[in-house]
Amino acid sequence: MKQPITILGIAGSLRRQSYNRGALRAAQELVPEGATLEIFELDGIPAFNQDDEQNPPAKVAELKKRVRAADAILFVTPEYNYSVPGVLKNAIDWASRPYGDSAWDGKPAAIMGASMGNIATARAQYHLRQSMVFLNMFPLNRPEVMIGNAADRFDANGILTDETTKGYIRRLLEALVKWTRQIQTTEIS
Repeated sequence: MKQPITILGIAGSLRRQSYNRGALRAAQELVPEGATLEIFELDGIPAFNQDDEQNPPAKVAELKKRVRAADAILFVTPEYNYSVPGVLKNAIDWASRPYGDSAWDGKPAAIMGASMGNIATARAQYHLRQSMVFLNMFPLNRPEVMIGNAADRFDANGILTDETTKGYIRRLLEALVKWTRQIQTTEIS
């Protein structure tokens, strides 16, 4: 029997009714058999300060511990000003420091995001992929999940109601589990 895969989900928005947080909650319900999806909330992570990287705040230490314990990462990012939101970039920076002690190193990852616009979070997702090069993460290339016109896909409580979108997320998670197993097999060989 295959070992279960633990995915750590991180939404790049602090807003409670965020479509991205709603998409992450939906993903938690759509995760395939043989995997679990845990959510880490970014609330309370202070701005990165290199003076504190040797002795990080408790919330940062918890983030690094949770990232290290996970088999894979699911980033759910909004797009702010054509890029990744500051709160997400800040968390990524904290968990990558100090230099040589990155919790992200070697982690498989998937990205998705929701937005009010037609092209969803395409630019933010591509910027996040660029960061993964330095972080030595292994992003899943396909499928891409960019949830455009989000107001039409979620109800007033932030619950994803669109069945087509749920199917996209389900396929992304299935692919992430398969990708993670491939990487784990390669590491063991």
